[in-house]
Amino acid sequence: MSDIRLEVWGDPIAHSRSPQLHGAAYRALGLDWAFERRRVGEGEFSDALASLDARWRGLAVTMPLKARAFRAAGRRCRRAELTGAVNTLSFGADGERLAAPDGYNTDVGGIVRALDELGVAAVATARIVGAGATAASALVALGEMGAERVEVVARRPGAVAPLVAIGERAGIAVVAASFDAAHTAVDLTVATLPGGTALPSAHAEALSAAGGTLFDAAYAPWPSALAAAWPAGAAHSGLGMLLHQAVLQVRVFVAGDVEAELPDEAAVVAAMRSALMGD
Repeated sequence: MSDIRLEVWGDPIAHSRSPQLHGAAYRALGLDWAFERRRVGEGEFSDALASLDARWRGLAVTMPLKARAFRAAGRRCRRAELTGAVNTLSFGADGERLAAPDGYNTDVGGIVRALDELGVAAVATARIVGAGATAASALVALGEMGAERVEVVARRPGAVAPLVAIGERAGIAVVAASFDAAHTAVDLTVATLPGGTALPSAHAEALSAAGGTLFDAAYAPWPSALAAAWPAGAAHSGLGMLLHQAVLQVRVFVAGDVEAELPDEAAVVAAMRSALMGD
């Protein structure tokens, strides 16, 4: 049994499917690595991080720890710097232990790759529903795909201010809108509301009528309140994002480089997809 350790941290964490995804990847790569989940709250993060010894290769982190992980990273990728969020910490590869972990945001790339898989390789007009941490990653992803103006629909206009600042750094005009506003037609809507969020049917129907294709970061329960209002075949869950952000994490943990393709990466992705779908 290998001594190499990896985990996903968050609170709550019991729902995380990262162990399935990563376990399938390392089996496909012939690596005897352990990947588990641990419940870690914001107040526990620093002590838990300091307790890790040389066996640890990296961490995946989810809510509410992405800002904590950002601050803990010594170096950060551009996507992490733009969003202010880190979901992947690497302690080093090939026996090199870093003085401080490298930080990555693989959610951005996960969104780009998932949309490309759906046939959406470029975006002219887009809307984001929700203004939380996932919205920041969605905004940067849309900018990478060509969007120059993005409307953000949120319950509180003030919640959009951090996204406006991110947009200024990334060269994207961010416009705040309420759920009650009249929405202009867009090619793509990216929903970043937590799974199970209830929406008045009038709001969901108005967004659907002017929303183009829906990419919803939520995947359980499915369909979401928004997806249920969308035309059949035009709404897609966040399972693709979940898969592809994990593929990028595996690249980081294996090679220490998010851009370095895995050996026979297509086979690794297929194994991860099969695990995700329960095959």
